[in-house]
Formats: sequence, C-alpha cells, structure tokens
Amino acid sequence: MMSSKKAQNAASSVSAAKAGVVGVWQREVGAISNRSFAHRMAASEVELVLRLEILRKLKKHTGCVNTVSFNPSGDILVSGSDDRNVLLWDWEMGRLKLSFHSGHSNNIFQAKIMPYSDDRTIVTCAADGQVRLAQIPERGNVETLLLGSHQGRAHKLAIEPGSPYIFYTCGEDGLVQHFDIRTKFATRLFACHSIHDSRGYMPYVYLNAITIDPRNPNIFAVAGGDEYTRLYDIRKYKWDGTSDIDQPVDLFCPVHLINDEAVGITGLAFSEQSELLVSYNDENIYLFSKDMGIGPSHPPSSPLSREAYESRSDDSPQTSSSAMDADDKPGPQVYKGHRNRATVKGVNFFGPKSEYVMSGSDCGRIFIWKKKGGELIRIMEGDRNVVNCIEPHPHTPMLVSSGIEHDVKIWTPKAKERARLPSTIEEWKPKRRSWMFRVPSPQEMLLQFLPMQSPGLSPEDDRESHISGRDFLEMILAFNRQHDDSSDDGDTSNPEDFFS
Repeated sequence: MMSSKKAQNAASSVSAAKAGVVGVWQREVGAISNRSFAHRMAASEVELVLRLEILRKLKKHTGCVNTVSFNPSGDILVSGSDDRNVLLWDWEMGRLKLSFHSGHSNNIFQAKIMPYSDDRTIVTCAADGQVRLAQIPERGNVETLLLGSHQGRAHKLAIEPGSPYIFYTCGEDGLVQHFDIRTKFATRLFACHSIHDSRGYMPYVYLNAITIDPRNPNIFAVAGGDEYTRLYDIRKYKWDGTSDIDQPVDLFCPVHLINDEAVGITGLAFSEQSELLVSYNDENIYLFSKDMGIGPSHPPSSPLSREAYESRSDDSPQTSSSAMDADDKPGPQVYKGHRNRATVKGVNFFGPKSEYVMSGSDCGRIFIWKKKGGELIRIMEGDRNVVNCIEPHPHTPMLVSSGIEHDVKIWTPKAKERARLPSTIEEWKPKRRSWMFRVPSPQEMLLQFLPMQSPGLSPEDDRESHISGRDFLEMILAFNRQHDDSSDDGDTSNPEDFFS
C-alpha cells in the first residue's frame, strides 16, 4: 500500500516536472508570453501549494506579530508587533535591515510601505488609535509623525493602489479617514452608522477592516461590528463636507445572516477580479462577486433560516431564494473548517490570479481552499496558539504568516513530498454567541456619544480634542472609583486601559 502511494507521488512529481519543461520550451519559442509563463508556473499551483513548508523564521520581535506586508517589488518585508517596533527584513537572506520604534504607545496593528517611495515611507496604525508616518532618512534615526487618530483602536489601513501619497484608515469609533501625506493631516470622511433603526443603542459600527478594489481605486469596502460589508465610492465625497459619502453604494451579506446581531466581520480582501472576500467571526468566509450585493438600502428580513442554509451542499456555490424574487440568484461561495473567534483575523487570496483563499485559525493552523468550489486542500501548522496574518508575495508563489508567537514565518514550495490533508478533519460548527468583542464598558460607550469632529481637522486640533475627551472620561472614572471604594469589589480600572 505504501509503495503504491510512493509510486503515485513519484508519478505526480514527474508529471509536474514535464509540464514545467514544456512550459519553458513554449516560452523560449514564443508560443506563450513571459507573463503567461509566470502565471502558468506559479500555478501548477496545486503542486506548489501542496509543497509549501517553512523556509525560515524571522525572530527579532518581543511581542505578538500583528502585521506583515511586502513592498511592491517583494524584496522587503515589514512587520509590526505588540513591542511597538517596526522591522524591515531582507526575507530571502533572513536578515534584519532596519528596526525602529513606531512612536505608538500601544500594539501596532498594521504597517505598510507606501509604493513609489523608494521604500522609505511607512504608515502605521495601532491600538492607541493613532495613525503615524515614518520617513526613513539616508542617515540617522527614524522619526515618526502623528497624522491623525481614532477614538479607540485602529485596526487597519488601506493604500490607494499605485499611489505614493493616499491611504485610508478605519477604527472602532466607526470613523473612516482619508490621508494625503503631502498635507500631513486627516480628512474625516464619515462615521459608519448601523443600518437597523432597532440598534440605536450603538450609534456607530465598530470597524475592523478596510480594503480598496485594485481594479477601481475609487471603490472601497469597510466592515466590522455587524453583519454587513459596506461598499463606498470616494467620488461621492465633496471636499466642502456637503456630500452623502456616508451612504454606501452597496451592501454585502449572506442572506441567512441578515438581521443576525451575533456576528461580525474581522477581515476583507479584494481579488484581482474585484471579487470581495469576507471573513466572519464565529462563522465562515464568503466570496461575493460584484452582482451579489443586496443594495444600499435597509435589507429585508432573512427569507432563509440558518438551518436551511447550512443544510445545503458544500460542494457548490450556495443559492438563495426570496419571496420578492422568483428567480434563484447565486449566493456567495463559502469556505469552512477554520476557527475565527479569539482575535481580529485577516483573510487573503493566493496565486497569480487569486486562485486560492487562505486564512489563519484559532487552532494555530493556516487553511487554504480552492477559490472555485471552496475545496479545502491544505492545512499547515503555523503557530502554537493563533495565526492572525497571512500575506502572499506580490510576484512569486510564497507567503508569510504571523500570530501570537513572536516570529514571522516564511513559507516556500520547497518540500520534497506533497502534503496530504489529515485523514480526519473535525468539522467545526460555530456556536451561536455574541460578537467577538467584549461588551463595551460604560466609559467606552461614552466614546460613542462624544461629538465627532468635522472633516479636515489638523493633527494638533485632533490631539486637543482627544485630550479633552480623555479628561472627561478620567473625571467619570474618578467618580466611579470613589463609588466603588465603598463596595467589596475592589475595582482597579486604569483610565489608560480605555485609550490602549
């Protein structure tokens, strides 16, 4: 039996090698273009995906690594951590090129190199809510500048494709901000409000993720503390502040999750074909094409129960029906098997034409599915605890991952044998529970009611506003401590906790 399997593996390897030789010959005689050759080689993909293994681990951080990303050419990797340091790596040699303190007072959540900046301009956002700019000089220490801030944590930023100046951020205050590093201040576009009138107890929707369509940089999507991914068009914004940019141009949500207050979204990604990938907390991952939106207005109640939805076949794209629409419409492709409960995890595509979907998991593994059909083809051990970040290389079939451990793992297709899925994979069915974030404290709820500043505030004005809000909360906390001193609870709340 074992010899038969070895023979099959050997035959598969020989077949892949022959295909590679034929591809090289076709390129040399001009039968296929260099670009098509690169795509074809990167896409004996299944073979390469099944041979991914750890090339090396990059170990210099002293805290959880929350962000990894490549520069546009792919030769430099940038990472950020709970240690508040930003590290630039020559990942091929495993060599640290540069390390500097970000200027943040709490965990870094995202760090990215701006394109066409000679790899000298880096933008970051963090748990302290700040958005910072780092300029790397020819000589001397790296200094960072505060560009703007959110009231609460700022999880993600998105760079306008091909722009050396423009990027966006979102935060747990529900705010979406636009930055132009030439002006060095934030333009507040809008605050994301709940679509449901019945959820007036939370005026703003916590935002965890933002992404920009690579084929149309005017379009961006945000998502977070409810079930909807909102699509916006920056062309609707009028710089005099009179626009209706806060109204989405479309909404995306699996039909069985409409009106479900127990779910939220942790990760978003656009494919090269403008497909939208959405990772839900305590649920699954879904892939939407552009025509799967449910419209910009308040959606109807879900016509499909959760039980009916989950009882459908996992082998083909889901479909949904509505009493208002007699025709069956294709639903989003679903990807199952991972766990996304404990942290704010990203989600991403892999392959030269986004042929695969990949995600980290609470079990410490990396999951890779075929985009078309949703077949799970690879599970890799990526962390002793949780894998949060997976980032593909912009040009070659390799990826990097990070999580609770203090290192960055480099994965390349160098394994001698093809990996196989475990013989038994325990299917995880999410338990119905509340959205992953803890219930906000009264102090945090007050942040929702503090007045939002008008667009275009300078960082100096923004800092003054932040400080005044902080003083207000500290006064409330002081009152609470005086009240709690008479009880047996012994509350030890630190006001710093609400700004970290």
